[in-house]
Amino acid sequence: MTPLPPEPAPRPAPSGDLRASHDDREAVVERLRDAAAEGRLDLDELETRLEQALTAKTYADLAALTGDLPGPAPVENRPPLVLKGGMHGASRGPGRWDVPAHVIAHGGLGGVKIDFTRVECRLPEVLVEAYGEAAGVVIVLPDGWAADTGGMDPGVGGCSDKTTGDRLPGTPLIRVIGSGGMAGVVIRHPNRWERRKLDKNPQG
Repeated sequence: MTPLPPEPAPRPAPSGDLRASHDDREAVVERLRDAAAEGRLDLDELETRLEQALTAKTYADLAALTGDLPGPAPVENRPPLVLKGGMHGASRGPGRWDVPAHVIAHGGLGGVKIDFTRVECRLPEVLVEAYGEAAGVVIVLPDGWAADTGGMDPGVGGCSDKTTGDRLPGTPLIRVIGSGGMAGVVIRHPNRWERRKLDKNPQG
């Protein structure tokens, strides 16, 4: 019996046809939000593209959403990331996000949470300008990261640094300045509930 010829190896899919991951979608979502903050997209365009990004299946689907936007600026040239708590609160993280050299957080009435636990940051130092105002600002650092709060005005709410202070080599120093305002600023490592989520989903 004549043996059958071997089946040809499957051809690799073109890069644009490869399936996108949650992290890929999240990266595009953050780029779209940055573009809106830069005035490149209006709110209707942002809403439409965000919905498409969250349901994108392939790299090609995602590329179509940012094809008319310039690439992200080098970290050292990026404008500050500004988070305003407003009435309903604001947050960045715990998913992966691009960390600029300067972050400004205004607690407002809803509060702000900045979570660094999933990020990869190659900067030696990140300046976080935090204003607790009425609802406060919470900054969550991974184990091994350290904060310097020497430039903070505690205000009425105070500034509470609950991190261990044991900074590992190669990690950025989070230099916190600003004012505690009425509700205060808290810097801490993940709590029990957050650690449980990290353990269940270590890849983000």
